[in-house]
Amino acid sequence: MIGHAAGAPVTLSAGWLVAAVVVTVALLPLGRAVAPQSGTAGALLLAAAAALMLFGSTFLHELAHALVARRRGLEVRQIALTLLGGHTQMSAAADTPASSALVAVAGPVTNLVLAGASAAVWQLAPAGGVVSTLALAGAAANLFIGVLNLLPGLPLDGGRVLEAGIWSATGQRATGTTVGGWVGRGLAVAVLAWTVLPQLAATGSLDLTQVVWGALIGAFIWSGASASLRAAQSQRAVDALALRALTTPAVAVPASDRVATLDLLGDPCPAVVLLDDAGTPVAYVDPVAVQAVPPGHRAGTALSAAAIPLPAGCTVRGDLVGSAAVQAVAEVAARTPVLVVVDVDGRVLGLLRALDVVGALRPRR
Repeated sequence: MIGHAAGAPVTLSAGWLVAAVVVTVALLPLGRAVAPQSGTAGALLLAAAAALMLFGSTFLHELAHALVARRRGLEVRQIALTLLGGHTQMSAAADTPASSALVAVAGPVTNLVLAGASAAVWQLAPAGGVVSTLALAGAAANLFIGVLNLLPGLPLDGGRVLEAGIWSATGQRATGTTVGGWVGRGLAVAVLAWTVLPQLAATGSLDLTQVVWGALIGAFIWSGASASLRAAQSQRAVDALALRALTTPAVAVPASDRVATLDLLGDPCPAVVLLDDAGTPVAYVDPVAVQAVPPGHRAGTALSAAAIPLPAGCTVRGDLVGSAAVQAVAEVAARTPVLVVVDVDGRVLGLLRALDVVGALRPRR
């Protein structure tokens, strides 16, 4: 961690240091061309300054995301500078299409503003000097970052805007994410083709440096787009989740009843939840333990002796669906793997295993 911004820690990964060295080395010929009289040390300093400007632009891009996210009521947990640039981590995704689009577009718009400001400095500074060269590099870098991130495919910011537009039109975020993910995959292929095909058409050969950069950018976009498609699949599973459909029906009986009470419930016996005097679920009957009770002892054996205790707060509403259901189950499952499903009036509907919810959320293949 190197500091705080927008109420969140700013971290610098080891990959960022590698990228800074690579970019500095790549810009070294520019430093030599601009300041040939300064020698290798001067050229290296100029190249390093240009690299720092590039990463400073990346930081301001992420800071813009963070500031707008806070403005829209989202908690920003971290601003990270990494090998491939950076990312802003928030506690949760934006809950409306408008918030998602505004947070996404803030980054590239910041870069376009910086590109314009750098271009103005380049026009005013003495031609061919250090300031002019750095301003031109800053303008070009920010223009590239801004335009690239506005391309309408995930994981780029433009893809988030596309996702938000489709989400707003259809009411389904997962639909927007799916479209954005497939467009992102198309962009990844297009970037690589745009890098390779013009070179082959013009010269019949390839510039390895350009191909490597095109492949890296394409691989980054493809990887992020694929992750978005998986996220959309998971979101659909969450949206389709209905606790009532996963619930095993159960009957509720007083915890003071005897094992013989189960003989009145029919064969096979349904799941049974035990209630205390206040009507609160305190246990559920273990069928294996019940079968172990000899017939002659069933009338005298308390059901609680053949039951598995439940902690306080073991209930969840059966009418919950989607993300609200996931959140409720996660909170209760921290205390017990078996939950009691109740209706809005607190009446027992059945039992629910947390593992069944996990299974329902697992992507189908």
